[in-house]
Amino acid sequence: MVSNISGPSRQGHDQRDQNRNDINSQQNREIKPRPIGDKCNPLCPFFKCGQKALRFSTDHYRGRPIKVAMCAWIGDKCIGASCRYAYCEKKAMLPDGRCGFAVENQPKKMKSFEEELSEENDIDLPQGFKSLPKKKI
Repeated sequence: MVSNISGPSRQGHDQRDQNRNDINSQQNREIKPRPIGDKCNPLCPFFKCGQKALRFSTDHYRGRPIKVAMCAWIGDKCIGASCRYAYCEKKAMLPDGRCGFAVENQPKKMKSFEEELSEENDIDLPQGFKSLPKKKI
């Protein structure tokens, strides 16, 4: 005997499963890089070890738990981007160990228009003509 489950009760189960999937997909989308300043951080979710030796443990500093990245290969703390096996899953680690996401988000330093003009005036004048008065704008 096969009992036929009525439609509304089964829909409730489907809706709960769909809600769980929505929550899991939202958590996956919220993963963001976590650089320290502009340097890559071994605790970043995108930081990986080519030797698969990256382990996470908890140290206590002044009574507070702190997450620490450990290298299982050498048995000490991970040295981060300076390790030859370190890489970024998103390919954002720059050769000098900086995070491409952090560098991208930093505001660029803009020179004022007057500073640029004064630099151009210095470049335009040959060395022998430095004693001439400069143009005033």
